[in-house]
Amino acid sequence: MIKKGFSHIGIFFLGVLSTLPLSVLYLISNGVFILLYYVFSYRRKIVRSNLLKALPEKSLDEIIIIEKRFYRFLSDLIFEILKMNNISKAEIRKRFVFHNKEQIENYFAEGKSVLICSAHYGNWEWGTLGIGLNFSADHYPIYKPLNNPVFDQWFKKVRSRFGNKLIAMRQTLRALQASKIRPSMFSFGNDQAPSKDESHYWTSFMHQQTSIQLGIEKIAKKTNQPIFYLKLSCVKRGYYEVDCVPLCLNPAATAKYEITELHTRFLEELIRNEPAYWLWSHRRWKYQPKATLTTTAD
Repeated sequence: MIKKGFSHIGIFFLGVLSTLPLSVLYLISNGVFILLYYVFSYRRKIVRSNLLKALPEKSLDEIIIIEKRFYRFLSDLIFEILKMNNISKAEIRKRFVFHNKEQIENYFAEGKSVLICSAHYGNWEWGTLGIGLNFSADHYPIYKPLNNPVFDQWFKKVRSRFGNKLIAMRQTLRALQASKIRPSMFSFGNDQAPSKDESHYWTSFMHQQTSIQLGIEKIAKKTNQPIFYLKLSCVKRGYYEVDCVPLCLNPAATAKYEITELHTRFLEELIRNEPAYWLWSHRRWKYQPKATLTTTAD
C-alpha cells in the first residue's frame, strides 16, 4: 500500500510537470543532462561498452562525441515523454511529420490491414501518438507492461491518447482475431530483446550476436499483411520526420527468417547513419547464443 501511495504521488507531480511548455522542459533537460552524464554517470559504463562494441570503426574521441549526444537526447526524451500527458494534437502534428502516408492509406481504402515495424530510436513514444492522429485505421501498438501496475496504467492511458489501442505482447494474437472486421495497424518494436528462454533466433547485429523477436515475422507470414518500416529522422530538438517505407509487401512468399533479417538490417543502417538516437543505455547484449540455437553469420 505504501509503494502504491508513493506511485500515485509520483504520478501527480509528473502530471503537474507535464503542464509546463516544452520550452521550459527543455531548459530543465539541459540541467538533467549535466546530472546524468557528469554527476551521476548514469549507466555510462553500459553506454560506453555498447558503443565500443557496436561501432568498432570509430575512434574513442568519436565514441565520446556520440555518447554525449546520446545523453543530451536522452535527457530531452525524458521530458518529451513526460509531456505526452498534456501535449495537444496540434503540437504533435507540428512536431512529428509523416511522409508517404498514402502508401499505407491505399491499403485501408481497399479494406486491408498492415503491420508497422519501428524501434527504440528517436522519440518512438511521440511516434505512437502521431500514428493515432495521422492514419484512418485502428492502431494497436504492441507493448511490454511495466512492473509497477500504477505507473503501467498511467503510461497506458497516456499512450492511448488520440485513439491508440495498446495491446500487451501476450495478447497480440487475440487482438488480431478481434480486429479482423475492419482495417488495422499493429505496430511492433523490432529491437525489443527477448528473454533468455525465448531467444530462439540469433543474428549479427551491430557486430554482436543478437537475439531477435520473431513476432512480426510469424504474424506477417500467417496473415500476409504488408509490413512498413517507420524510418524516423530527428530534424532538430523536438522535431521529427517519419518516412513510411515498404519493407515487405508479400510476406507469405518470403523464406524463413527473411523478414526478421530485413527489419534487422534496416535498423542497423539507421543506427549507423545517426547513432546518437538509439537507446544505448540498455544491456542489449547481456546474453550469448547457445550452439544449438539458430544463428546467422556476418
